[in-house]
Order: sequence, then C-alpha cells, then structure tokens
Amino acid sequence: MIDRLHQILGDKGLITDPQEMRPFLTDWRDRRQGNAVCVALPASVKEVSLTMKVAAEEGQPVFPLGGNTGLCYGAVPESPSPKDKPGIVISLQRMKQIREIDVAANIATVDAGVILAELHEKAKTHKRQFPLYLGSEGSAQIGGLISTNAGGTGVVKYGPMRDLVCGIEVVLADGRILSDLEGLKKNNTGYDLKHLFIGAEGTLGIVTGAALRLHPENTNDAHAWVSVDSPESAVRLFTEFQEKCGAYVEAFELLSGTEIDAVVRHIDRVHVPFDTVPEWSLMIELTSNDSSVDLNGVFEEILGENLENGSVLDAFIATNSQQAEQIWHVRHSVTEANKLEGMGMVHDVAVRVSKVPAFIAKAKEVTAEKFPMATPLLVNHLGDGNVHYILMFPHDYWKSLSDPDAVTHDVQTCVHDIAASFGGTFSAEHGVGRKLTDELKRLADPLRYELMKSVKQTFDPENRMNPGVLFE
Repeated sequence: MIDRLHQILGDKGLITDPQEMRPFLTDWRDRRQGNAVCVALPASVKEVSLTMKVAAEEGQPVFPLGGNTGLCYGAVPESPSPKDKPGIVISLQRMKQIREIDVAANIATVDAGVILAELHEKAKTHKRQFPLYLGSEGSAQIGGLISTNAGGTGVVKYGPMRDLVCGIEVVLADGRILSDLEGLKKNNTGYDLKHLFIGAEGTLGIVTGAALRLHPENTNDAHAWVSVDSPESAVRLFTEFQEKCGAYVEAFELLSGTEIDAVVRHIDRVHVPFDTVPEWSLMIELTSNDSSVDLNGVFEEILGENLENGSVLDAFIATNSQQAEQIWHVRHSVTEANKLEGMGMVHDVAVRVSKVPAFIAKAKEVTAEKFPMATPLLVNHLGDGNVHYILMFPHDYWKSLSDPDAVTHDVQTCVHDIAASFGGTFSAEHGVGRKLTDELKRLADPLRYELMKSVKQTFDPENRMNPGVLFE
C-alpha cells in the first residue's frame, strides 16, 4: 500500500518516518497521541481521490487533519480497537490555492488547506473580508474550520462557519468527488447536502474545497474595553447596543477577571487600561463600511449614560489602532495563557443570551462545592450565548490524581448538566471529536442520534472515515 501511495503522491506527498509523523499524530496541547501507518499529503483533489480509493481497497481507516488546532481530539488518529488497521492520516496542508475571488458575487473559492489568515489578507486586496476571526487564525485551515463549524468573535454579526459556506467540494469514503462550488444564492433542487459535511468532523468525507461568502471590508471601526459589575449588567448593556446600533455590533465578549489575570501572568505585551483588573470585562467592537458613521460617538453616548446610572463601572475607548490591538491581543491570547496556567477543563456550552447570567451563577455555585481546588475562568461570546466555562486545576494537583480521567468525566458531566438544565448545548463551536462522544449519546435527542447514525451509515458504511469521532 505504501508503494501504491508513493506512486500517487511522490516523495513530497508521503511521510512514513515515525519522528516526522509525530506532529501529525498529536494534538496541539500535547495531551493525546494517536497512531497511523503513514501521513499522506496530497497536492490536488485528484490525489485525494486516488488516495481514498487505495484506502478503501486496503480497508484502511482515514483520519483527515486540518491545522490541528482543535480541542476535542477529533484530529488525533485512533483506530476504534486494536484489531483494526492503524489507518492513514490525510493532511491537506499542500492544498492551499485560493482558486478565485469573485468580487461581484462576494465569493472566494479556495482549497481546504488554505490558512485562515492568508484568506484574510487575500480578501483585503479586493476590499473584502472573510469575517471569521479567532485566535488560531495563523494555523487553522479552511477545511478544518468547515468540518467543525467554527465560530469565533464575529458570530454575533456574521454567524458561524455554516453561514459563511455557500458551496463545498468533498471526497467521499470510496474516492468519489462530490463537487458543489457554484455558490448560488438561489438553488431549490432538493436536499442541500453541503450542510451534512459542515460540522461532521471528517466522519462523512474529506472537504477539499469550498466557496465562501465574503463581505465588504469594514473601513470604519471602534473598540472599547468596559468594566461591569456582573453578567446581568453585561446582558442589559448588550440589549441596549442591539436596540441602538445592532447593525454595527461585530464582537461582544465577556471575560472574567480570573481569565484576564492568567493572560497578564503568561503573555507578553499585555496592557490593561484600568488601575486593577475588573471582575468582569466586556470587549466590544463596532464596525461599518460607511466611514461617515461616528462609531466612537456611539460608544460615548451609550457608555456615558450607563456610567451615570452605574451599570458601567469604567470604560476605555480606543483612540487609535494600537490601542485597539492591545484590547484584542488580550482576548486572543486566552488559549495560550490557559495552556500555561494549569490543567484547564474547557467547556464549550451555549445557552440563550438571556440565560447566560443564570448559567454562570449556577455553574460557579455547583463547581465551587464539588471542585474547590479549581479556579473558574470564563470567556463568553456574549452576543451568541457561547460560554467557555473553564475550571483551572493547578498542575501539581492534577499530576497527583490517581484517576484524572474520572475527574475529567465528573467535571464535564457537572457543567454539561447545568447547561442542559437551561436548555443549552454542551458543544457550541469546538465540536464533539473523540472527547465528547459519550456526552452526545447521553444528551442528544434519541431520535436525532439515530438519524445521525443513519446518515453516517449511508456515506461511510464501513466506518472508515475518522472512526471514533462523534459516535462511540
């Protein structure tokens, strides 16, 4: 099989040396490592198709790999049982062509291996933007972002990846190519199959290309860091921004003081514009493609009124791009800081925006009682209800545990049950991966779970596509 793959992929397209393979087998936080017989690096859709056909003939599992920035081990290659073949990792990092920028249609057609930051730069040269922004944009690939239905800070205005994909190209388990890259606004011809692959985490096929929605470049922006006394005040303020300037709200992020403290401890070039770190901080971005709109004036009016009535404790409005960058440098440094801070149990729940304060209060109450050795850190995409509730355990304590897996299970079950009690979900943007398969089975509607497995059986009857992801 290795010889057959070498004929298809050439010297640059195949890795079999164990040391060279290791980065492709380990999650980026170095918490979990898998195994595979080789890593395939196809340079075209045709090479992906031929590789998939070889894998099908050999009965080998296939593990698609994007930028490897996920948090649920969905990209770690693990065969379901020791009896199974080790499988092939397929990385699309060589497929990084931006095929077309259609300015009139506001569509970018790209390879799945394109790095998000590179698409940002390319779109900018056409006075357009691809409005997905997250901390890993320097390494995250388009295919992985589609497969996990990634979110980011701009969901409140533009929606998640599902709302930004208007066409898709996928290689199926048997090597056939499903191409739907027209990107038509109107196409009422039955099932819209692309949505099956968005968020499927590589379990139905390998995304090799996509047509993505672009938006006009924002030529006008304003940024503020606001101190509030509680999540309740944050929701009231968000509601007011929606009512008075909803079309301009690009990001509305709520962070706990404990989270910002962690960033200050571990990340360079961090500037907090207040005398002390606030207990609760809002980081807000307003944008428009109309340069005549006074966005700083909007901030001054709304925040000024709330400073007077006490809903806002303090506020800092950026007056230049450097100050704006300082605000968002703190926000985008959260993941790296938490990696250094301790053993963080990251939860990716979502509830309605109106229920966010109640969820936070209940989670803090219950986890303080059950896990008093852990410090809660909180990052909340308040505009869309996505709460990253993180319980941070000291490294020394975690290393002393006799059964860390049992503690992990207890922590996530506790937090997920609280989210479910408020009508929420246990996975908002990180996906399910291999980490949360038991939670999907436990918390999903049984009929929905049954129908999902039927879809899996239709597209991948031999269960070779990323086996162990989504389903136990």
